[in-house]
Amino acid sequence: MAKKKETMIRIRQVKSPIGYPREQRMVLRSLGLRRIRHEVRRPDTPAVRGMVDKISHLVEVVEEG
Repeated sequence: MAKKKETMIRIRQVKSPIGYPREQRMVLRSLGLRRIRHEVRRPDTPAVRGMVDKISHLVEVVEEG
């Protein structure tokens, strides 16, 4: 059986988490983001999308095919 190719998204931190709640800083860290302009690739799953929605004001998302 052929494996379905998993869709990935690129997430880039564009704003500092200073001054935001601890929970939002922890979401940034759990995604693997450490500094402004740092970029990570994550699978496009509902869990990752939910994390991105919580910190949408700190990151930008680029869809990958």
